[in-house]
Amino acid sequence: MAQNLPEPGNDAGTATIRYVAIGDSFTEGVGDEQPDGSVRGWADLVAQGLADATGEPIQYANLAIRGRLLRGIIAEQLQPALDLGPTLLSFNGGGNDMLRPGTDMAWIISETERALQRIIEAGVEPLLLAGANPTGSLPSGGRVAVKGDALTTAAGKIAAQLGVRFSDNWHDTELAGRQYWSHDRLHLAPVGHHRVASNVLRTLGHPHPSDWVIDAAPIPNPTRREQLTYTREHVLPWVKRRLTGKSSGDGRTAKFGEWTWITPREQ
Repeated sequence: MAQNLPEPGNDAGTATIRYVAIGDSFTEGVGDEQPDGSVRGWADLVAQGLADATGEPIQYANLAIRGRLLRGIIAEQLQPALDLGPTLLSFNGGGNDMLRPGTDMAWIISETERALQRIIEAGVEPLLLAGANPTGSLPSGGRVAVKGDALTTAAGKIAAQLGVRFSDNWHDTELAGRQYWSHDRLHLAPVGHHRVASNVLRTLGHPHPSDWVIDAAPIPNPTRREQLTYTREHVLPWVKRRLTGKSSGDGRTAKFGEWTWITPREQ
């Protein structure tokens, strides 16, 4: 999919569409693991979908890093993303903040608006995303759902006021099904990432590629044994990281920190 050299014949060395994504594990692509151990995810899929839909190579960068709170996304990723000179910048953040008690929702909402204004003032088109809703299968998911509802409603209002495109995956009720989520129940499975990518492309005015699978059959609720295994393998390590102040993203760098060329696939 990716190439590191400009396309032959592109004298300027820049593509018409230059897309950069910032965020946390949702945007990095966790849950859509590839055979070589890397992750793909909805943003990579959107980049490929844009190239396929326009029939032209695009440039793509992804600065998202798993575990990042909104403060870190804005402080560490926003300006480097703008410095790349994109034409399109997708922004999502706050999901990790909502998992913690005492979330300052007013701060998250105001900082989201401030970030979008910075993108607009830089002459870049922002694309605001609400993440998919994982709370139906999470411990204490109801409390997180209330925060997610409030943040998504506020994000929609901000996007409307600023004239920004908004991809609302939180209210895609199909995505709430367990079949769209990975074993940790917090990150989307490959089919879930494809469905989000389809939503994003539709928001941008493009169809998703015809060979994508964006629907999945329902799966049974977990057995008691499966629930105990899930708690041991995923919940307890998450709690330990919170207690020790560690993050799943510690020591990680962006997977595409510089422009990568994405070429249209042969149809």
